[in-house]
Amino acid sequence: MNLSNPIYHDADKARAHLEALLWADGPVCPHCKVRDHASKIKGGRKGLMFCNACRMQFSVTVGTVFERSKIPLNKWVLATHLMSASKTGVSAHQLHRMLDITYKSAWFMCHRIREAMGVSESAPPMGGEGEQVQSDETYLGNTSKRAKGYQKGHGKRMKGHALVEPKTGEARAFRVANLDYIRVRKGLVGHVDRKSTLVTDEAKIYHHVGKEFAAHERVAHKKGNYVNDKGFTTNHVENFFGVFKRVMKAHIHIEDQHLQRYLSETAFRYTNRKINDFERALEALKGIEGKRLTYRPIG
Repeated sequence: MNLSNPIYHDADKARAHLEALLWADGPVCPHCKVRDHASKIKGGRKGLMFCNACRMQFSVTVGTVFERSKIPLNKWVLATHLMSASKTGVSAHQLHRMLDITYKSAWFMCHRIREAMGVSESAPPMGGEGEQVQSDETYLGNTSKRAKGYQKGHGKRMKGHALVEPKTGEARAFRVANLDYIRVRKGLVGHVDRKSTLVTDEAKIYHHVGKEFAAHERVAHKKGNYVNDKGFTTNHVENFFGVFKRVMKAHIHIEDQHLQRYLSETAFRYTNRKINDFERALEALKGIEGKRLTYRPIG
């Protein structure tokens, strides 16, 4: 991991890095969405722009998860790189020590970056004609009153649902209140092309929703089968949950209310696992737009 790059040590270089990444075709006003119709404000703070269309001021961080943060941009860029590069993520305590910021700030930084790693609302559906998408669900956290390690302290089990497209390696994961037909179907029809082949285990919750796709292949795990007679398997999605459970062990304590962001972070790294750390961090930075997260609701 090369951390000698100036973007990790100089706030101005980090800002220029973000501008080059997010404004490759010219500055975009976050207020009116007009592109390349802005000018720099003379005498203003660095990076401040003036939109000649709507007459509003803005910078590259407005409308992103970095907006209104007093933490220098180079520390944000470095934190994003560290979280993108680590196989099990980086704890808030580790960022607190490495970036020389308060634990509260480091904790909030982590969650903002995890939010940026989430799937965009404009992302195309997974799969397609002739393609397959594997689906699986699992319980996470405490499964016994005598649970130890990362499970300790969770009074109830959390639930997760994941989708993986074997061909592309893309993964998407969701925290669900209950592992029932309604919740699982919502994730499937909202993120998977109906022309896809759905591959699952023999769970009853897939019986009806499987009929909504081009084909539904089941793997009879209860009979000790891991590949069905047509060669379909759920190994990829089960591998994803194996990775996520290692993340839970590394973080020790994950609360149900924050589970979705940890799932999104793991799915992001899983999807982008075949590219190098710097390229993965670039992909994470591209996701900061339109996902502003605050300590308290705005308004």
